[in-house]
Amino acid sequence: MFGQDRDSLRHYYCTVWDKASTNQPLEPLERIIAAVISAHPEYQPALANVETALGREYPPELGETNPFLHMGMHIAIHEQLGSNRPAGILEVYQQLCRRLGDSHAAEHQMMECLGETLWEAQRDRTEPDEQIYLGRLWRLARL
Repeated sequence: MFGQDRDSLRHYYCTVWDKASTNQPLEPLERIIAAVISAHPEYQPALANVETALGREYPPELGETNPFLHMGMHIAIHEQLGSNRPAGILEVYQQLCRRLGDSHAAEHQMMECLGETLWEAQRDRTEPDEQIYLGRLWRLARL
């Protein structure tokens, strides 16, 4: 969406949430982002003040979850589902939704697989391996 520009991305999230909160018209991507934010009321205060959002750090060693990373992973899952890429991810998602009875919970479980795949790619300085990722998702769906 914005590459490596953390501040632009965070500013965009704040702008989208402000537009959604004031019932302004939203572009298609903004609707996805607003839906993700709506599903996470615990993150909404972080979006209330742009300056605070831009400067805030979320060190994992302190047990903090970065809301922007978390929501970004939801958006990545939505984009993957919309394009069914990797091929078969939509079927995995539907199976997970049936098993869990909750699409949001299914996304959270899928995000664990996505995070692991992205971490490995970063560690190995390679592109994420879609087949390994899809394999992880299928194992998850079959639990």
